[in-house]
Amino acid sequence: MSRGAHIHFSKTRDLPKPSAYVQALLGEFSHWAFDEERAKDFKDQWRSKVFEKPEFTPLDLEIGTGNGFHFAHYAQKHPDRLLMGIELKYKPLIQSIRRARRAGCENARMVRYNAALLADLFAPGELDRVMVHFPDPWEKLRQQKHRLIQPEFMRLCHQLQRPGSQFEFKTDSADYFAWAKEVFSSSPYEILALSEDLHHSAYAESNFITHFERIFLRQGLPIHYALLRRP
Repeated sequence: MSRGAHIHFSKTRDLPKPSAYVQALLGEFSHWAFDEERAKDFKDQWRSKVFEKPEFTPLDLEIGTGNGFHFAHYAQKHPDRLLMGIELKYKPLIQSIRRARRAGCENARMVRYNAALLADLFAPGELDRVMVHFPDPWEKLRQQKHRLIQPEFMRLCHQLQRPGSQFEFKTDSADYFAWAKEVFSSSPYEILALSEDLHHSAYAESNFITHFERIFLRQGLPIHYALLRRP
């Protein structure tokens, strides 16, 4: 999710004064993006009913697409895979699917939902790769309970992913990364890679620099990276 988008989860169709982005979700992009009520209708049926693809087709998920540069890049680079994006805020949701559509991607869809509630949207074994890039770090001690990376969230993702799938995590927060490493170590995942400075590591060459990432790099902040595998 976008930073600061953790708590509020109003229903789209109940909004008294829908913005242009809300109207785009319900109108222009209704085939490509789903509000929180429609999204739940496709649990365990995203491949067959939404993408109209065979069950064996990989279905990946990006949690928190932001302005959608990585979302569109990933969909365009992997036309043989399906890509779901999840956001709570309307502007990044529409920005993401709009970028993907302008790039000609037929394999990308967005949903508006709280990422902590993935079990509402996906059935066990329905997902392949999961990507979490720069989630809200909730730096203050009393806020850390709001962090997305929690033991229960990792158990949930493990349940929803197919065996052999990967889980990718990036953050600019050293504190959050230390927290996440402890969670990852106690999770059912296998840790494939950890880096305190992604851009000076062996993983830099294959990394796509996201919008947030570019900002942090200009500030001289190292990017922390983890890659996990569901056994």
